[in-house]
Amino acid sequence: MKKLQQGFTLIELMIVVAIIGILAAIAVPAYQDYTIRSRVSEAASLSGATRTAMDVSFSEGYHLGSIPTTPASLNLSAASSYRSKYVTSVAYAATGVVTVILTAEKSLGTAQNKSVVYTPTNMGGNLRWAVTGSVPTKYRPKN
Repeated sequence: MKKLQQGFTLIELMIVVAIIGILAAIAVPAYQDYTIRSRVSEAASLSGATRTAMDVSFSEGYHLGSIPTTPASLNLSAASSYRSKYVTSVAYAATGVVTVILTAEKSLGTAQNKSVVYTPTNMGGNLRWAVTGSVPTKYRPKN
């Protein structure tokens, strides 16, 4: 009489466990980078009000083709009023540079206490924002 195989052999189970281990070794760091990047993106959303006010003022010609030089000229609040769990402040310089300082929240990883800097450039009547700062490049918001 012929005996049918039932279940999996030890080798087959070990191969499955090895495959799962390899996938986990790749997926966990990628997921951590993704979550840090999503937290750093709060810098873009909180600086949005400042950058939008500058864009509108610049494009409508209120400052005759120059970048507005004071937060008061844009009716903006103080830098410390733009705060959240991951953002300490949104500062505005006379040159038009917007600097967002991140908090010391541990979930930000290597982006703790770093900055995201938005620098405007005149592109023929519109402003284009270059993103730099001390936040590692892989976590920075896109232009």
